[in-house]
Amino acid sequence: MLDAWSVIRYSGCMKIAMIGTGYVGLTTGACFARIGHQVVCVDNDADKIETLNAGRIPIYEPGLEEMVKETVSANQLSFTTDISEAVSKSRVAFIAVGTPTRETGEPDLTYVENVARDIATSMNEYHLIVEKSTVPVQTHKWIRTTIERYNKAGTPFDVASNPEFLREGSAVSDFLNPDRIVVGVESDRARDLMKEVYKPIKAPLVITDIASAELIKHASNAFLAMKVSFANALALVCEASGAAVREVTQGMGMDKRIGPDFLNAGIGYGGFCFPKDLRAFIRIAKEMGYDFGLLREVENINAEMKQHFIRKVKSVLWNLRNKNIGILGLSFKPNTDDMRFAPSIDIIAELVSQGAHVRAYDPRAMDRARKVIPGIEFCRQAEDVALDADLLALLTEWPEFKKLDLAKLKSRMRVPIICDGRNLFERSEVEKLGFTYLGVGR
Repeated sequence: MLDAWSVIRYSGCMKIAMIGTGYVGLTTGACFARIGHQVVCVDNDADKIETLNAGRIPIYEPGLEEMVKETVSANQLSFTTDISEAVSKSRVAFIAVGTPTRETGEPDLTYVENVARDIATSMNEYHLIVEKSTVPVQTHKWIRTTIERYNKAGTPFDVASNPEFLREGSAVSDFLNPDRIVVGVESDRARDLMKEVYKPIKAPLVITDIASAELIKHASNAFLAMKVSFANALALVCEASGAAVREVTQGMGMDKRIGPDFLNAGIGYGGFCFPKDLRAFIRIAKEMGYDFGLLREVENINAEMKQHFIRKVKSVLWNLRNKNIGILGLSFKPNTDDMRFAPSIDIIAELVSQGAHVRAYDPRAMDRARKVIPGIEFCRQAEDVALDADLLALLTEWPEFKKLDLAKLKSRMRVPIICDGRNLFERSEVEKLGFTYLGVGR
């Protein structure tokens, strides 16, 4: 197994331009540098590049800050706003810019097109242009068409697809120890270059046509979202029948055809990938003439779990007006400060709209949460959310919450009730301390 510090650098250094320094671009660029390539990360956000050049990381991802500092110090990684220079001095250019979702569910590929145009006018020798951003199937054709239109010098190039499968909170490890590396190519030259790029990583290399590689990413995320929603729908059946969802999913997950991952019932998935990619895939299928009703129901179940949690809170508090509710966890998952599509946003908004006073704490996401969750009080430490609280709601399963002194929290509360949206605590232990406990599917 490789990790951020034991991986052996590759002697066959390749010059890589990573265009886009968001979550995927920055992590991937730093990891490529760590395994021995010469990487320049490009972004048109001058403030972000200035921040990175000053040694500060704009996102929280375990191990990433140390890796960036190390590779910058070793002259393996650099940052710039000059895409032309970065492309002209590289052999492989990765497109890792944002593809935000429009209201229709269709991804906005404007940034991808703009980068393709810039690459076309910057190439001075053969180049391999690689899609890293999550894009709809057949996007590679538009990238090729765009480059051909603006490539006045006729510089030879290939387009490839290399979808990312990085999980926030474990992205560095995921890059260095992947289940597989998916590469879609259209020529032997592109295939050989991509093999060289990933030569230091010991993992199965899945080489496909480009359209198949593009589709693999959307299909994978849609399936995982479906697994989460299945566990959540199952939790509702368990609550109605007296069964315990954790025991049911444990029994299911031991079947190697199913596996245990993504079967944790709770308040639903969040983050940028699952909601965005699911909507995009539904839209893609519709444009291809297929109504993917299964995935629309996955979305419905995910939205329902947030409302189900609100109903749980009301079932023990009756009216929410003037009730004090303490929130533990705001980010969409632990080990990240990402608030995009976090279930906490909608849940807290509903609590506030019904008149509750909300205090909240998160180990990493406080700064980002302040920008998207108005009308609540943010606390400096977890214990403070319990002050005069009528209920504690756990929305993100940060490991440190498992270590909280619950007896101390109880002494600060007005009414000792815990509504555990992630099934982090053991019911018997919590109830032994005198709490009323509500979980999900149990």
